[in-house]
Amino acid sequence: MNVQVKDYLTPVQAVQTGAPREIPVIDLAPFLSRAPGGLDTCAAQLRDALENVGFYLIINHGVPQETIDEAYDAIRGFFALPEDVKTALLKNEHNIGYAPIRSLYNRATSNLNDKRQVRSAAESFFMKADLPADHPDVLAGKRFRAPNQWPPEAAAPGFRAAMVRYIGALEALGKSLLPLYATALDLPTDWFDEAFVDPMYTLRISRYPRQETLGEREQGLPPHTDTSFMTLLPYNRIQGLQVRLTDGRWVDAPAVPGSFVVNSGNMLRRWSNNRCMSTPHQVVNLSPEERYAMPFFLDVNRDWRMECLPSCASPDNPPQYEPMTYAEYMAWYTTDYVGTPKS
Repeated sequence: MNVQVKDYLTPVQAVQTGAPREIPVIDLAPFLSRAPGGLDTCAAQLRDALENVGFYLIINHGVPQETIDEAYDAIRGFFALPEDVKTALLKNEHNIGYAPIRSLYNRATSNLNDKRQVRSAAESFFMKADLPADHPDVLAGKRFRAPNQWPPEAAAPGFRAAMVRYIGALEALGKSLLPLYATALDLPTDWFDEAFVDPMYTLRISRYPRQETLGEREQGLPPHTDTSFMTLLPYNRIQGLQVRLTDGRWVDAPAVPGSFVVNSGNMLRRWSNNRCMSTPHQVVNLSPEERYAMPFFLDVNRDWRMECLPSCASPDNPPQYEPMTYAEYMAWYTTDYVGTPKS
């Protein structure tokens, strides 16, 4: 499916959503095809998005639509499973497994001093790299490096295979964007390669009930910022993702069939010394249908030490944060940052 930027919104829709000016669309075709100037053109667009919006869309990204469709079909089947099958897979200390509807959701706003806990009006299931039980990191008991929890194949035929295929495609997509991120941040194109050789990542699949079935003050996912380096979310027929722009307006993310919504998170904001934004967003399902979503959160290798990017500091702008590994960052986030441990 070849998408054209000019096709993605009508002028009326652009006014209604605040797009395209605020949330840009980046056509990856010139970059991925190695067309002359493609890298620099796409990197310039990415730089503007990272520094001024925190969100953007990508089209012509190379992920097969059938892989995305297969994953959507699989997650609908998963959430239709009996409750006892799902609750047998409750989320553990590695942030792997099932979270029932109205589970606690930490850090409800982007205010770093606000440590309130609220409940998410959605049910979710979390997966990471599909490590075998004899993997060295599993045997060593490293946190966030544990086998996934899968429902029995008889109960959810094909679910694991579809999720593993989708995760593999999204890991490849995220890694393919690293030269763009490096160029956008005035670094050599291979700057991030070693840091993402064996990256940490999380796939969260969710079911958002119809808003009319929820309490008056409930919503699918409260305002928040992501912890990740990069978050990738495929086009959803049922919209609901809303982004808070720098002027305080909440706008719907543009609906572009065949696209991915991408945003930077707190990890990249910290690593880039606040050069890159981590923008608040929320989910409100106003559709008469249930909404299913599958964001993919990409991060660095577990033990990679993130020191301030050299292009993001100067004598007038010294590093604002202490260097951290991913493991240290997540331990900090789940305790000091939100105030209470979170599995």
